[in-house]
Amino acid sequence: MYLSNEQKNFILSCDAKALGTYGDEINVVPVSSIFIREENIVLCDYFMNKTAKNILDNPNVSISCWSGISGIQIKGEASYHESGFLFQEIQEEIKTMHPNRILKGIIIISPQIIYDTSLNPALI
Repeated sequence: MYLSNEQKNFILSCDAKALGTYGDEINVVPVSSIFIREENIVLCDYFMNKTAKNILDNPNVSISCWSGISGIQIKGEASYHESGFLFQEIQEEIKTMHPNRILKGIIIISPQIIYDTSLNPALI
């Protein structure tokens, strides 16, 4: 699915983000480090034990991003990676952004559906 430049900028700059997964149990976690690569959303795993397990069990995820009364929800398919070119690229960026954090893995989300959750829908 195509993400507009406005949507990409909003995802990268919004005040808050949360990722929801479902496996053995429903799990929602706050998201701190987020990147956009082509049409994919890439999240960093520093502490996500249940989240990583859920994605391996069930790749269907939902991420909500919001600032004030503006927001979007993206449903998509996720994959979890602990190595590879993109993992190494993100790992290098994280070393400068958060030198005390250890990147355990990355979550690559391919968006399938985007909802505007704003009080004033303008992002879709």
